Amino acid sequence: MLFEFTPSIKASLAAGKHVEILSNGISIGIVRDTADEGLFAPAIGALVDSCPLSPLTVPIQLLMTGAILGANIVQKHQAFYARNQQNILLQTGLQSLRINVEVLQTTTAMIELSKTSNVALEAVNLQQILKLKKEVEQVRLEVKDGLIDLQQAFKYQGIEVRQIVKEVAENIEFDKHRLVLVKAYTLLLKALNLLHSALKSRDSHQRNAEIDSAREILLEVLAYYMSPQLLEQTSAPGQLRRLECAWAVEQAIVITYQLQNEMVAVSDRLSHLRDQIKEHTCTVISNCESYDELNFLFPEISRICKHDLAILEIWQARIDWIRSLTAKELELLASNNSNSSEFTECWNSNQSATDTSLPPEQIAYEDLAEKSHFYSLLDQLIFMFKPVLRQEYEVYINQQAHVTGHKILVPKNLQQASHLTVANLYYYFKVRDETNTEETLETIIA
Repeated sequence: MLFEFTPSIKASLAAGKHVEILSNGISIGIVRDTADEGLFAPAIGALVDSCPLSPLTVPIQLLMTGAILGANIVQKHQAFYARNQQNILLQTGLQSLRINVEVLQTTTAMIELSKTSNVALEAVNLQQILKLKKEVEQVRLEVKDGLIDLQQAFKYQGIEVRQIVKEVAENIEFDKHRLVLVKAYTLLLKALNLLHSALKSRDSHQRNAEIDSAREILLEVLAYYMSPQLLEQTSAPGQLRRLECAWAVEQAIVITYQLQNEMVAVSDRLSHLRDQIKEHTCTVISNCESYDELNFLFPEISRICKHDLAILEIWQARIDWIRSLTAKELELLASNNSNSSEFTECWNSNQSATDTSLPPEQIAYEDLAEKSHFYSLLDQLIFMFKPVLRQEYEVYINQQAHVTGHKILVPKNLQQASHLTVANLYYYFKVRDETNTEETLETIIA
């Protein structure tokens, strides 16, 4: 991720008057001047692969709270204005979480009926999901009980898609899933309303009581989305959708701890969530059974890896950095809040330029698909989350290359190779090795 700063901050960085802050070895999108007063300045935007940051499940506002307002600095270091500005950001973030869940869980119906048609998967792929999110945010689509009106959403789609939408409305089997999703969403809405109420409360006891109640409800919501029975009954794309809803709920749980200034708990939950996303995603990839499913999964999982996981990592790094600050440094960080509205407007302006055309992940996948095959593509996807697996492949390739005299395939070169190259080389040598083994066995038997 490449952070963007105002022209004046860029010039100051080039002149050595400001320096980027690192936490856990990564840039957190905040700079500090090198003078004695040590004032801070946050980024006004971020780029991933030269495109504006546009996560699928993590609201950008949750990243901004740590940059602009000190990620819920201990209240004695906060002015009323600073708390109010932070609450506005958190409320916007909670609203974005709700919209994400509405869009993601609605499309599970289309995905479930995609078992007989690839058309449904294409109708709710990464590109379409990003468009749906924007339409819901702009109140162009009606949402009832946490589910978007599919007929309204897809009224301009082809005949096949509209037919699937009709089947969704009449599908009795999916009604079981629908009831669970509606119940989960109803509870989610109750929890989010409690958090909104807590943000407005000046009574610390009432505030904490409402936050505690919201967290208990969110844990119940999480159990619905993570139901083993429902996850087992659905396809890999459907599993991903339900897990994405669960990740959104996990983020809301993190916010409850952040509101109570439980920074150790926030850091721990974020670390746990990142590990969960990696583990869940690898499970989904291992359950992928066809090219149709892979065409759906690859771009979306790539977006989650490059955007969502990146935000969570920086969010955690910022929390850990704030925990290390002295009381004086916290006051300095809080003193920057006079410019918080300006930075928020700049950030929103920069990120709103997100293109809704074909996502770069889709373009990259189509290029990879022309140069690879099904199992190699699956492994390339897993490499994003399990670098250890890639290292095992590199060792195998190096061993086989040594036997066959391919001197260029040494560890140093393999480490610099793309995921595509490593996965394809692995299967090249794997097939060659298995073929040689079969020929040897045939010779022995003969």
